[in-house]
Parts: sequence; structure tokens; C-alpha cells
Amino acid sequence: MYRPNQRDSCCPHYTIRLDSTEFKPTRDQRQTINRFNAFVLGDEYAKESSRRYPKTKEESKRRNNEFDLLERIHEAEYGQLKTPPEPAHKLEVTLEEDDFTEEKFAVFDNYQRVIHKEGPGERTPKSFARFLCSSPLRRHTETRPDGTKKRLGSYHQCYRLDGKLVAVGVLDLLPQCVSSVYFLYDESIHKFSPGKLGALHEIALAREQGYRWWYPGYYIHSCPKMRYKMDYAPQYILDPATLSWDPLDKTVLALLDKSPYVSLSQHIDRETVLEERDVNKPEAGFKDDNGDEDSDEDGIDGSLFDANMPGIPTLAEMESVDMDDIRVLGPSPALLYSMSDLVGWDDCTIYDWPKIKARMAELVGAMGTDTPPKLCIDIMRRG
Repeated sequence: MYRPNQRDSCCPHYTIRLDSTEFKPTRDQRQTINRFNAFVLGDEYAKESSRRYPKTKEESKRRNNEFDLLERIHEAEYGQLKTPPEPAHKLEVTLEEDDFTEEKFAVFDNYQRVIHKEGPGERTPKSFARFLCSSPLRRHTETRPDGTKKRLGSYHQCYRLDGKLVAVGVLDLLPQCVSSVYFLYDESIHKFSPGKLGALHEIALAREQGYRWWYPGYYIHSCPKMRYKMDYAPQYILDPATLSWDPLDKTVLALLDKSPYVSLSQHIDRETVLEERDVNKPEAGFKDDNGDEDSDEDGIDGSLFDANMPGIPTLAEMESVDMDDIRVLGPSPALLYSMSDLVGWDDCTIYDWPKIKARMAELVGAMGTDTPPKLCIDIMRRG
């Protein structure tokens, strides 16, 4: 688990997310989808299919006046087409297990070489497998109350053009979100803005399959390469102190221009924010009083509770959290124990760092005080 210390970092990582049910593609995003679809289908297919399968006046009017993301994003996929005639190119988009294959590695190798300028020693099969394959998230299918199925776990969304794998989106599918881990593509499709197409496919997946939220990864305001994430709206930013969600709008971006660390709950009065959003003007006299921006976020020496990290409860608050019944995986996956069964558990307190109860308090404090009933800990070394 990675939990950054935004307060002490020179370039804080913020968790952001987009509500796919409220997302409306911009003109540029609509044009990107339409251009790629036109390339895949080709002029001949467009002409012949319109002759063979003419739209009604109502359908034509709706298409001209509305942009249906789910309809357009799948429009050129081969499985959605009426044939004959045959399209100029065959596009297939599939969700596959996140296993290593030579086909996927070829895309990774090309992407890291061309886009990130990595040398041969950096873009190896081993690095690809370790970085983007065989996630510890367990893949399974959840049956919802209405009987529909929802896939959970880590997947590769694979894009094939004329049978060749040209792009891979690495995704974590969780009960309430599609989390974008990485996106890589072959240089042959660079002119079609594949990163933008991949993001739109993932947002469509979140809406279509009922995940709702799309997580595009951390946002670092001081990193120009991450500004593209602001092209997708409406987005929300996680307050590092209260772990509540706030609209990621121009007011918040203006505050981030002034200070690398921003927590609306700590820095400014929320009513003031709502008033100022109309004029897009940050609070006068706003200052960052949260420490040295050059400090090292990884320099924690001792208990997490001494690190001054936002969003981490105090030890006093942790005293009321019951961790005795947290499940522990035994030597065999069929054997489950409770933390209270461990030798030495009752002989220490959460204040006795680095003993096991103090370590577990750190984990629960970082993950959330409501997580103990949901946790199962594997503390054994397995060969």
C-alpha cells in the first residue's frame, strides 16, 4: 500500500476521481473519437452501410444533435458492426487477464523506447511482468442484486487493429471504480491520440458496467505532464486531512498554484470557497503554514503516528478501534486465526512501537479505522 505524506512533500500526490455518470466529452474529445472511428470504418464502409442500413429521420436527428459516449466509443468495434460490407480495418477491444504475454511485452517495449526513451536494460520482460502483470488483486465476478455480473480485480484492456495488439490499458476494477494504472501503445497509432481514446474507453467502461467512478491515478499539480487529467470533468479531489471529496475546480487549482499542499478543511472556510467559486478567486492572504517544502516525504523514522501525516488518526483516537478480531492467514489458506490468537498480542499496546499491535495500528490508521472487519493479514513468508 502506498500512502504519501502530502504535507511534507515538495510535490504532493493527490487522489482524484471522475464521476462517469456526469461526464460530458469536450469538443476535442468528441472529435478524437469520430476521427478514429472514421479511420477504422473507412469511406467505402460508411457509404455502403448507410445505403444498406439507412437510419430513420429520428435516428439521424438524434445523432446530429446528441453525442452518446457509449454509442460512439463502440461504434467502430468489429463486433458491433453490421456486415457486409467490411470495414477498412478490424478493431477489437477486449478485457483480458493481466498475464504476461510476448504480444503485450512488444507493445510495452515499443512504448517505453519511443515515448520514455528507455534503454534496452530498462525495458525487459522481467520489468514489464513486475510492473504491470500478475497483480495481487484477486480476479472474480460479483453478482449484483439485479442479476448482472461485475468483474473485479486486475485486467488488461487490449486494443487490436487488424489482429495486431496496438494498445493496452492496465486497469484495477474495484466495486465502485475503474482505476487506471497505466496505458501503453504502439507508435503506429500515435497520430490518433491513443491516450485520450484509452481514457474515454475507461470512462465508458465505468459508466456502462456500473463502476461509476474513474480514477486516473495521482495528480501532481507541479508536474506539467499531468495537466491533461484536468481535461476530464467533473472531477473530485480527496482532502488529505479529512479524506472527504471536494470538487476539483478552478478555485482549488488556484490554491494549488499558491501552495503545494492544500486541504480545504484546514486552510479555508468552506463557505468562503463556495462564495469565491463564482469569481474564481482564492482567499486573500492564503499562506502555506505546513512545513518545509523541501522535506523528504519518505524520511519517516519511527511510528507513523509521529510523522505528522494528514488524514492519520492520533494514537488516542486509535485506542477505541478494536483490532483483536482482524483475521490472520495461517500456514494453509484454509486456516484463519484472529490477531488476539497471536503470542504476545495481549502483552503490548499500540504505544509499544515497533511491536505487532503498534504495527497493526499503523496499518489500520493508514487504511481507515473502519477497515478491521474487512482485513485479512498474511504475515508469513511463503516460498
